[in-house]
Amino acid sequence: MRVVGIFLISAFVLLSGSPAWAKDKNSKPADPQAMMEAYQKLATPGEPHKLFATLAGSWTTKTKSWMEPGKPPVESTGSAEMKMLLGGRFLQQEFSGEMMGQPFNGYGIDGYDNLRKKYVTAWIDTMGTGLFIMEGTASPDGKTITMKGQHAELGGGQMTHRAVWKIIDENTQTFDMYGSHHGQKEMKMMEITYQRKP
Repeated sequence: MRVVGIFLISAFVLLSGSPAWAKDKNSKPADPQAMMEAYQKLATPGEPHKLFATLAGSWTTKTKSWMEPGKPPVESTGSAEMKMLLGGRFLQQEFSGEMMGQPFNGYGIDGYDNLRKKYVTAWIDTMGTGLFIMEGTASPDGKTITMKGQHAELGGGQMTHRAVWKIIDENTQTFDMYGSHHGQKEMKMMEITYQRKP
């Protein structure tokens, strides 16, 4: 409760000076009760979060990775454990498999930001020490989520990414990743098919 209190106080201080709540010095002061109710509404899981909750459980994975254009993909298998966090607000994925013939482990956090109306994801894994972040939007039914992001490349510059996550049903989902080096033509880099374990 102490953390919630600190958050609400901070939100009050920030919003008191926000143009959304006070247009100028002659405006009425922001109503603390209205602000608290607005933040509580924004903090309440909605339909996107309920859809994420249907994915909780154990999954097997089949991955195809393309290292070079025109070359056949490297294929591997793995597993993923998914669970909801923080009262149904975020979906956590713990992934185990192989990448380029080496053991590979990663953690992802997926969410839907009610304030910004954006899907967001953060990913960390054993292939690096950085935090990879993407954001995007979904199809009207919420089952095809397209996100974009970028990360620094060796030698300078940024590599841009586009991911398409399809929730086919409660037992099947796919995740396709595309990338572009230094503004070159986008290529498919990875394809993961998830099947729920019996």
